[in-house]
Amino acid sequence: MSGGLRPDYPVRTERLDLRPHRREDLDDLLAFHSDPDVVRYVPWPVRDREQTKAALEKKLGQGEVTEPGQWLVLAIELRETGTVIGEVLLKWASDTDRQGELGYALNAAYQGHGYAAEAAQAVLELGFEELGLHRICAIIVDGNKDSVQLATRLGMRQEGHLVHAAFFKGEWIDDLVFALREDDWRSR
Repeated sequence: MSGGLRPDYPVRTERLDLRPHRREDLDDLLAFHSDPDVVRYVPWPVRDREQTKAALEKKLGQGEVTEPGQWLVLAIELRETGTVIGEVLLKWASDTDRQGELGYALNAAYQGHGYAAEAAQAVLELGFEELGLHRICAIIVDGNKDSVQLATRLGMRQEGHLVHAAFFKGEWIDDLVFALREDDWRSR
């Protein structure tokens, strides 16, 4: 049984600082929350400034998880510039079954440079090493080739293809379930 996760911030990677969101992140968040290509496969609509501000207010308290069902939501800050280029998320889905879920969104201007993989690796490490998870999944909308490629690069395996699993943005979509188990994480 885990007591939750309260990382020491920032969580540093080679090029990134992962940290809880701050109010001054609004303009950086708006840059990708308002981009239809970025939000195409994420569970929020294209947001204007006020909607992004409201979403940011909710994220301010998500720098730790204290009980199952909560999401750890971290800003991905490019250390060189101090710009928030995306978000990475870890859901503590179950304490009993030691399950988690990974999520991410990245500003289109910063895609293709390995930043999402770098941030996701760090969050997987938090999940396995600090939260004591046994399995972390990523649920990916079928057709999101970039996320499938990222999950595979992270060592995740496709475990399922759920047909018409959700009514998402006005249509029935298939979900692809990718996962990484603790034993596979440790043997890499």
